Amino acid sequence: MSIAADNTTRLWALVAKEFWRKTRRRLRAGPAYRWRYSGRTPERVLIAPPDLRLADPQIALEIYYGRFPLSGHLVETGGQSPFLVEVPNRGWQRSLHGFRWLRHMRAAGTELAAANARALVSDWIAMHGNRISGTAWEPATTAKRIIAWLQHSSVVLQGAEFAFYRAFLRSLAMQIRYLRSMAREMPAGKDRLRARIALAFAALSLPAPVSALRSATRNLADELDRQILPDGGHVSRNPMAVLEILADLLPLRHTYANQAEQPPLALINAVERMLPALRFFRHQDGSLARFNGMGATIHDRIAAILRHDDTAGAPPLHATHSGYERLAMGGTTVIADTGTAPPIEVSNYAHAGCLSFEMSSGRQHYIVNAGVDTYGLAELKPLARATAAHSTVTINDTSSASFAHSHRISGLLGSPLFGGPKSVPSQRTDKPGIHGFTARHDGYAQRFGLHHERELSLAAGGNILSGCDRILRAGNTPIKKGRDLVTVRFHVHPDVQLFRDQKERLVLTGPDIDTWVFISPDVPAEVEESIYFAGLGGPRRSRQIVLNFKASEISEVHWQFSRTRIIGRLEN
Repeated sequence: MSIAADNTTRLWALVAKEFWRKTRRRLRAGPAYRWRYSGRTPERVLIAPPDLRLADPQIALEIYYGRFPLSGHLVETGGQSPFLVEVPNRGWQRSLHGFRWLRHMRAAGTELAAANARALVSDWIAMHGNRISGTAWEPATTAKRIIAWLQHSSVVLQGAEFAFYRAFLRSLAMQIRYLRSMAREMPAGKDRLRARIALAFAALSLPAPVSALRSATRNLADELDRQILPDGGHVSRNPMAVLEILADLLPLRHTYANQAEQPPLALINAVERMLPALRFFRHQDGSLARFNGMGATIHDRIAAILRHDDTAGAPPLHATHSGYERLAMGGTTVIADTGTAPPIEVSNYAHAGCLSFEMSSGRQHYIVNAGVDTYGLAELKPLARATAAHSTVTINDTSSASFAHSHRISGLLGSPLFGGPKSVPSQRTDKPGIHGFTARHDGYAQRFGLHHERELSLAAGGNILSGCDRILRAGNTPIKKGRDLVTVRFHVHPDVQLFRDQKERLVLTGPDIDTWVFISPDVPAEVEESIYFAGLGGPRRSRQIVLNFKASEISEVHWQFSRTRIIGRLEN
């Protein structure tokens, strides 16, 4: 069976599996099952777990005046309950029903904020509490809401009358029973892990039999073992997943301790592995490298997580299981993708960026991947995921992996990545005073009979990054002329000036005193327009350095970035 046929078979098998899973979920949300979600109402909340996500009292004030800034979109309700407003943006709707914004009310610390939080929770219970349908009851959203209601129960219940107190606990118990039933039907990935985290929070925070806590702990441990890789990365290979999961696991570990319960060993080990992994993906300015679904970084959020990192020392340089390499020396950081595609079940946000890299110097990024606009138009995401949006090689203007964009599939699976590199051998080439690696991928072997090999080395105290891109034949297959166009791209951060000096070298200057000079002796370098999707304010225009050649004429190209430090400002 060919690779293409094998990928198609796997894709449709996954479609069938997801169709059957969604059918079972609809049955569990139907009238025949709903009686199972009723039961005894807990008497009280035993403990409100901490929340490490950033909170802003000003947002609490905005919400009081009917302005809801969620998922990158501001919606004004005009005096109505937000749960009555028709908003087509699904991200905004999920954020609204997820209730993480309650943290802003708690940060405000006023009776007015507490009363507003209570009123909004009361609205939700009245409008959605007994109608299990729609966005409000998606299992992933329900898991977020359970965690948020528990974490911020102190502000929601502040000054509450007995009737609301009981209604709150009754609704919370119903949601927990529903999520317990649905968790096993959720697709693989961080949403299912979060569901297990939410159920562990519930078993610790509410009066529950010992068997419930034991079951929640066991299920959580099993899911952590499935999803957290030995080097601390997430099975999706998305750096953002590491950050998001840690933001839930650290408070959960704290809650186990506060309740004098022993957290599962899988939880302890996962946290101890994930904290160094988070530092691995971090540039010196605090942002995370833009790979496989990572967009703009909120720096303070990472700082809040890393305050709990007791693992001293420099970040690791090699993430074997996650498939990444790191070079770091003299204030220069290079992070590169040297992994195969993640399992198709968790590849909705994966990119075709094999052997791409990012380079930062001090607190300034110079070479980047385009990243994603987290809250932007869905139409732009295929562009951001393509190989051409990464600082790597494309062959014949195609991506090294394929994406499923069929409307028949997207309703069930989204847009998974498939058909990417199957083998990406990588070897460190570190020497005294040099950090380096050589890696190769076969993402173009099936279509064009070619492999891409990249060699990177950082030397001279971090002042020189040398690279070599080789195009190798797969076996004895001859290179076909007309099917051998190779393009090497280096996407430049939009804050960096790019111009040619008097020697026709390309010069990159940032806001500080660091200047990098790019040379490519084998192929003339061109400058083209580009788009940087991962800006905090949305996509930005940028530029890219491009090397074009034919593999039938040139088998490898060498290039180099060298740093100089100048006083004053170079003019374009």
